[in-house]
Amino acid sequence: MRILVTGGTSGLGKAIVEELSSEFEVFFTYHRNSEVAKELEKVTNTTSIQYNMSDTSSVESLCNWIVENEPDILVNNALTGFVQKHAYKISGEEHHNAFEENIASTITLTNRFIKKARKRKSGRIINVLSSYIIGKPPVGMSQYVAQKNYLLSLNKSWAIENIAFGITSNAISPSIMKTNLTKDTDERIFEQLVENSPMKRLIEPKEVSEVISFIIKATPFLNGQNIVLNHGENLI
Repeated sequence: MRILVTGGTSGLGKAIVEELSSEFEVFFTYHRNSEVAKELEKVTNTTSIQYNMSDTSSVESLCNWIVENEPDILVNNALTGFVQKHAYKISGEEHHNAFEENIASTITLTNRFIKKARKRKSGRIINVLSSYIIGKPPVGMSQYVAQKNYLLSLNKSWAIENIAFGITSNAISPSIMKTNLTKDTDERIFEQLVENSPMKRLIEPKEVSEVISFIIKATPFLNGQNIVLNHGENLI
């Protein structure tokens, strides 16, 4: 079984690659971390692919790779970043650019994956979201939360429109982790989160990757769902 993971050289993406490579043939993308990518290839059953979500030619190149290599599973994990400030301070242009990089590129890849998967009548899509989309969004995270909510809606549509072709689409929404994505977060915020947590700790990337492994192996009756990993803070 072939798996394509976007954004696989740091944080959660790296944990996903390491977890899945013990059982499957894994291909993962990287943007600038070529050294990490090569090290991962040495110790895991993986192959790296250079990919820039902000470059339309790079997106098309990865789409062509999907057509030629036909991965069985697509894990949409990559994110170029986001503007962290109050919603009213984010310009329309900033929203547009972030949408093109993070969402439009993901849609393009997923559509190409679906076209090939429909022909063989099998495939699984897994979308990495965030528990921030549940309940009240954190202050200053509007762009990030909006993008993840857009993917949540697509997750449902992909699931409903393609299950007759043997294709499932599920999402996973973990609470905040200590990764490169959150490297600029004030340490005091992490300390407060740990203090308020009933488990007195943050979730680890490996724990999230284990749930992704579960989704891959699960019955296709698991479809269109968003599995929230936030120790029951928000129940839906």
